[in-house]
Amino acid sequence: MTIYDQLVPQLRGQQLNSAPRLLINDPNTQENVLNEIIEELTSCKSFMFIVAFVTESGLATLKAQLLDLKRKGIKGRLLTSTYLNFNHPKVFHELLKIENLEVRLSDLAGFHSKGYIFNSQEDYALIIGSTNLTANALKVNYEWNVKLRLLPTEYFIEQIRNQFEFVWATSMPLSEDWIKAYETSYVQFAAKKVIQEELALVYEKYITKSEDVQIIEPNKMQSAALSNIANLRSQGHYRGLVISATGTGKTFLAAFDVRSYSPKRMLFIAHREQILMKSKSDFIKVVGGDEGEYGLLSGTNKDTGAKYLFSTIQTISKSDTLSQFDPSAFDYILIDEVHKAGASSYRKVIDYFKPKYLMGMTATPERTDDFNIYELFDYNVAYEIRLQAALEEDMLCPFHYFGVTDFEFDGDIIDDTTMLSKLVTHERVEHIVGKIEYYGFSGTQVRGLMFVSRKDEAVELSRRLNARGYRTIPLTGDDSIEHREKQIRALEQGELEYIITVDIFNEGIDIPAVNQVVMLRNTQSSIIFIQQLGRGLRKHDSKEYVTIIDFIGNYKNNYLIPIALSGDKSLNKDNIRRHMKDTSYIKGISNINFEEVAKALIYKSISNSNLTEFKKLRDEFVELKNRLGRLPYLYDFIKNDSIDPVVLVKNYDNYQKFLERLKVEIPELTDYEHKVLMMLSNEVMNGKRLHEIILLEQLLEQREITEGEFTRRLIEEQCAVDSSTLASVRRVMDLSFYIQAHQAKFGEHPICMYGADGVIRFHEALQNKLDSSDHFRDMFVDVVRTAREKGTAYIKYEPLTLHQKYTRKDVCRLLNWESDESSTMYGYKTKYQTCPIFVTYHKHEEVDSSINYGDELLNPTTFKWFTRSNRTLHSDEVKKIIDAQSNHTSIHIFVKKDDDEGSDFYYLGKAAPDVETVKETTMAGKDGGQLPVVTMNMMLEHAVENKLYQYIMSSNA
Repeated sequence: MTIYDQLVPQLRGQQLNSAPRLLINDPNTQENVLNEIIEELTSCKSFMFIVAFVTESGLATLKAQLLDLKRKGIKGRLLTSTYLNFNHPKVFHELLKIENLEVRLSDLAGFHSKGYIFNSQEDYALIIGSTNLTANALKVNYEWNVKLRLLPTEYFIEQIRNQFEFVWATSMPLSEDWIKAYETSYVQFAAKKVIQEELALVYEKYITKSEDVQIIEPNKMQSAALSNIANLRSQGHYRGLVISATGTGKTFLAAFDVRSYSPKRMLFIAHREQILMKSKSDFIKVVGGDEGEYGLLSGTNKDTGAKYLFSTIQTISKSDTLSQFDPSAFDYILIDEVHKAGASSYRKVIDYFKPKYLMGMTATPERTDDFNIYELFDYNVAYEIRLQAALEEDMLCPFHYFGVTDFEFDGDIIDDTTMLSKLVTHERVEHIVGKIEYYGFSGTQVRGLMFVSRKDEAVELSRRLNARGYRTIPLTGDDSIEHREKQIRALEQGELEYIITVDIFNEGIDIPAVNQVVMLRNTQSSIIFIQQLGRGLRKHDSKEYVTIIDFIGNYKNNYLIPIALSGDKSLNKDNIRRHMKDTSYIKGISNINFEEVAKALIYKSISNSNLTEFKKLRDEFVELKNRLGRLPYLYDFIKNDSIDPVVLVKNYDNYQKFLERLKVEIPELTDYEHKVLMMLSNEVMNGKRLHEIILLEQLLEQREITEGEFTRRLIEEQCAVDSSTLASVRRVMDLSFYIQAHQAKFGEHPICMYGADGVIRFHEALQNKLDSSDHFRDMFVDVVRTAREKGTAYIKYEPLTLHQKYTRKDVCRLLNWESDESSTMYGYKTKYQTCPIFVTYHKHEEVDSSINYGDELLNPTTFKWFTRSNRTLHSDEVKKIIDAQSNHTSIHIFVKKDDDEGSDFYYLGKAAPDVETVKETTMAGKDGGQLPVVTMNMMLEHAVENKLYQYIMSSNA
């Protein structure tokens, strides 16, 4: 009995009644309960939740999905309680905002249920276990839940529904009056709890006789950074750069290092007096000593003799001020926001002083000008922590990001050309208010920053919001520093609810109490996006999280949003699309949500954008070159999470041509050398089969090897060594696999020669080039090294890796076909006991009716497939597929979401036709007539993973 004989009946029985699965929050696999709930909400027709505990943060994770369901007319019910007075009164106010969610409160003793039930009409999905509707339970805590699917007629789902309806019928509807009564009892309960906690603290202090003196110690990440900095100094390096995401405590890190270094005198430089005052306060806490040793040097303070001097760059860069100091006056100098150091004022100060150690700190070393921050610090990055890592280490305040749809005016969504009069219409202001009220904030009062696109918009929007009862103020570059700081204090003290600004708060301000950031402008750069998002990421006792509300219009730069959030610089469109669906790269309880219309606008931007235009590639190249202090190789792009090398060579054939386009001074290559690099870069570097890579590595090491030595190395690395695979490798390396046109592009000689003596060598012409040109050899080795790194994404012992992407040509090569037949393969082809099937899932509306097949995934294990039109049950090609099992033919299913994804398809694995579903039907032809076609269900050997399944199924429109 073949695997398919066992597979088909087994999977057919699981189409609806799937086996139970254990759901946990696993940071290693990036799986969590929240993703499962969101996926079920996306496709359900109604839902029921029964949970004891609900938090604002937990509810926030689902608000965007619930709003999308409201637009579709889909409603749900939630049962909760006041058990242990856990649920805060504010969360009940938030629940009332969700119009398509009916909420009731149960008074059952010890109400502690946790269950999520989704009705999709065809079946029910259940998630039952330990997870409450809290962000920690949904994403972080170690929870056990069972997920299963049941037919509506099954007894277990009937039990669940009956029990839910029983509790529902005996519970009280949520209302404003009920919340008012609950608030009274909750306040009394909370007051008792506070008294108990205060008594416990007094008792603990009395028992332990603790001293009032508190020594601040570095956290785990700061300790690691301090160790790195000390190691650099011990190696004789006297300059170091700290790259630290906003809010991760780089000032405290600097203070810890100063405490350790114990300089005779220290100079701290920043561009604003407010930063100096806060930094001075932090240093006093950490370094200690007499406060009289700390001084300010600014427009209003002249404490030039202080041991620890904190100065604005504007003041100390003045010639008459600078001349007051001996160049060696300070043995330790710190520069905050050092990415500004390209300015003449900074360079003047840096060139003047001769400290024993110079430290620079920044959250964004990437520059849009030509200044190289890394070079300034001798390429010594003492410490680096970016947004994702900082969230994972719990160094930042968690955030809930909501990508929401901007206002639609006369059928058009706000775009780059929208006039001011349309940006501040009554209707758009109402739209903005509706979103900020719905998505809310953490804490008792909103303290928000709104970023808009222009000064006059800030002024007019503030006026209109104030007329609606909000307390807001516009701040622009026209306002003085003193006025800005006054309004910041007003926001912190609750006198203001919003500051509305353009770009003046992108960096250099510290307002930890900010609990809502509203973005009402086009995203012009990833750097600015993260800077503005970062305004709310500092921790503060008044908030548990910060709400980020990003109004997404019809902007051409929308593709920058997933790039900024994920930190993915690969410029690979496929990666960016996946980051829209799979946001598991965000760690902790932070969460990313996009409303459906906003998501469609971003997908449109990704499809329409030219991510590989020369300027973008050049900018990324320059940034990496600046960081490394040398010409980067392709391998460097991978190791530094920069451009995907495959993206580079797709546009420039090989890396040498890209460097020539950049006008980099490098040795020239001959036409033949270019062709060899083109072949390896386009055919081997993707790493999809390790065999060719191993062969090239061996020949670079030994110049020649026997076929036996090659085979032994393959076995050592757990690669397939069957005769057809080895023959396929040979055809690739002698170029006979390729069509004539490609052979001409790849050079007039084979890459490798297989001798009659069983010895494999590079072709003599190639070996001569490798021996005579160091530059060509470096470029050759770089491609092989990059291929090895790319190959880690693929399994070694199978020709195809589940859920990875392949072109038709890749498939011909990896299934060991004699030659590249991709140009005549079209939708499928049966050959050499294999049948690859290629399907474009979402076809464009203008596609011809005669090829507009109804292929679809019925569920994660069943693919409904159509043959080519004008085929019947008696067609030879159809019979070969129906009889694949008996013919020992392996069927492989490849799917791409739509044509915007290019020529690569996701591999869904092997499949077997379910002969009971085979039938002949008809479809529309070009002339409006009907054409015969055969359809059947293909039963997949492996279920499509959830994230990929949801991505393929979802439409970008």
